[in-house]
Amino acid sequence: MHGRLYGRGALFDVEPAGLVPRLVGIRPYELHAERLEHPGGPPLLVLAGGRGVGKSAVLGELWDAYTEHNRRGEARRRTPVALIDCEDEQFARPPHEESPESWSPVWQALLVVAEQLTEPVKAAGQLTFPRLTAGLVAVRASDWSGRTDSDRIRRELVRILLLNERATRFSLAGRWAAKVASKVIAAASGGGPFVAATVEATLEALSEGVTHRKEQRPATWYRSYPNAGGNAKRGLLLLAGNFRAGGTSREHAERWLVRALLADLAEAYSGIGSHLTRLGRPLVLLDNARSGPGAGLLDAVLRDRADGVADQVVWAATVRGANHPALGDAVRRELLEVARVTDWEPGSSPSSRALLVPLPPLSPDDTLHMVGAVCDDVEIPPQLPHAIHRLTGGNPLGIVLLATAARQHPEQAASLGRLLIAKVKMEEGQADDGRPAYAELLGRLVPEDRLDELTVLAAAHGHDSAVALAQARLPDDFGSSGVRSLRARLAEEGLALSPEHFVGDPFVRTLLLLRLHHRHADHAKWREVHETLIAHFATGPGFRTPHPGVDAFRLYHELSLGDTAGAVAHLRDTFTTLRTRTWLDTLRFLASAPYFHAHDAEGRDDGHEDRRSAIALGRTDAAQQPPEGVNASLHLRIRRLLHAVWQVTDPLVLPDPKVCGRLEFELLQLSDLRPAGGALLFAASQAWPRDALAGRPLRTPAEDADGDGDGGGGGNGNGNGPDDGDDDGDDGDDGDGVA
Repeated sequence: MHGRLYGRGALFDVEPAGLVPRLVGIRPYELHAERLEHPGGPPLLVLAGGRGVGKSAVLGELWDAYTEHNRRGEARRRTPVALIDCEDEQFARPPHEESPESWSPVWQALLVVAEQLTEPVKAAGQLTFPRLTAGLVAVRASDWSGRTDSDRIRRELVRILLLNERATRFSLAGRWAAKVASKVIAAASGGGPFVAATVEATLEALSEGVTHRKEQRPATWYRSYPNAGGNAKRGLLLLAGNFRAGGTSREHAERWLVRALLADLAEAYSGIGSHLTRLGRPLVLLDNARSGPGAGLLDAVLRDRADGVADQVVWAATVRGANHPALGDAVRRELLEVARVTDWEPGSSPSSRALLVPLPPLSPDDTLHMVGAVCDDVEIPPQLPHAIHRLTGGNPLGIVLLATAARQHPEQAASLGRLLIAKVKMEEGQADDGRPAYAELLGRLVPEDRLDELTVLAAAHGHDSAVALAQARLPDDFGSSGVRSLRARLAEEGLALSPEHFVGDPFVRTLLLLRLHHRHADHAKWREVHETLIAHFATGPGFRTPHPGVDAFRLYHELSLGDTAGAVAHLRDTFTTLRTRTWLDTLRFLASAPYFHAHDAEGRDDGHEDRRSAIALGRTDAAQQPPEGVNASLHLRIRRLLHAVWQVTDPLVLPDPKVCGRLEFELLQLSDLRPAGGALLFAASQAWPRDALAGRPLRTPAEDADGDGDGGGGGNGNGNGPDDGDDDGDDGDDGDGVA
């Protein structure tokens, strides 16, 4: 059951029934009825989240769950299902060079959705769409007027008319549609107005008895169109005119076309015996519904439902982010909250008819099972699943792609950094070696048109440092407005915002920094970006500790270039003067600096091994000469501790158990050196190694273990203000403070 997905049981479970079977009325993968929730009409289900969280995968699983294949490989639906990607090219522009007045993404989407809904359904008759057929023909007829390419017109017309043809094993599909198309073209080619003649011929074909008797009534459905005066032909002409007018008039016409689709579906599910042959509700799936026709379709369905035009169709859409402007009053529920009941009651506004469910990240257990499934025949380090979960934050796309890289390159599985730069084949039998894993991930996780700018700005913190980078390393026309626009774009895409980093999502930021490091063979761009930020924090107001002239952000970027002297000196000199909590948080912040391999004092490559473990374990102490006038023992201890935290918190490597042990030892020793903060240092010595080995981020303990600490108060802040605020109200903290 839903074997390709993990952590989504609340949607697909059978006993007890999850959300989807309760809405659709059929169990996934079975032709077995399930009691309907909300029998008067289901909510419009919206699955939200950033890129890579598995929204498209869920829709794909829904498609498979209600589709089966017979022994000959022929697909049969368990209930009518349609799936479209609103970002698909076919919805971006008209298929030909015709006037855009007779085409729109919504028009195209309705045609494609209806085509899929006409596919055969097991143990039920084929659906037809006479109301929608008439409306689609009326809209397109104006483009056909005066054209000489009758073959193209015939192809387009036949495609639409096929929506109303019920194929059987005794008749060839398309025979009726071709016959009617010939009549329509002949009638429209006369001396009268083309659109009117086309509409009249189509209405006659829909009511002349070629179709079933039950379907003759839809030919008159457009009599109720506003100002039609009870005349179906006039109603269709008014519909076509409103569509061509554009703006709100077109939106009104598109709503009627959506209503026509739903009326045709309601007709098929009504009448004597329909409940015996049609099990469950039809299902329409809209991927990336913020794009193309998505907004128009969602608006039409929600507004009609709010106006009392009910339907029984299960609409399921996906959107990036959880703040879609058209879903302001949507009922919001967490995934686990809808596992057994939705607790949904619509309000008066159209958007309240939607149920918005963010897809959460996968759990560590889900990650373990997913990696195991991908690497079932490959031996991998036992800590790899935990490390993958720590790096990806539970992002399903990141998990499966890193697991794929580990399966294809098991010799590199001891280092996520090496897996990310290894080339990955995404398809069986792929001719080339593929792209590096980090490039494959970035191509799917960030906006492609802003990849270069994000690669540079990923090293920034708040607004001012991002502007400093943009002015120094991006085109002249980018500037402050470009920084703000890109930050807003990230929020729209559903990427997390953070006061500590311009790119708030740690996984995406790590991938971008890796790309920055590998932009040039000599890592010149990497050095330039960090040198720019070092200069920015050295000369600006800066994030200051109580010791003037010491800048935590500057030290962070010096560490990024391999220069550890300043960070060690700062941690050594402030150990007895800073609050213990502040000191530990500063240690964590400095040790979060990116590290790819060893660098020399100028930030250039100095071998490709990771030297942090050797330094943390004290193997290089003998070669060190602490500065004169300082406590040599404390200096070396702080140096070992910094490198230990740096290694065990690095998301690109597996935590070294020996280094975790040394981390515990060094913190225990420091707790003896500072009795006032000893309890907090002791608590950190116990919690940090345990968290590191489990793949969890390090957190400074919230309370001193026995109340004798000097941390004061709760929280993990360091008590210092932001360095380059310029707080313009965008997100509440636009500076470069350490949270």
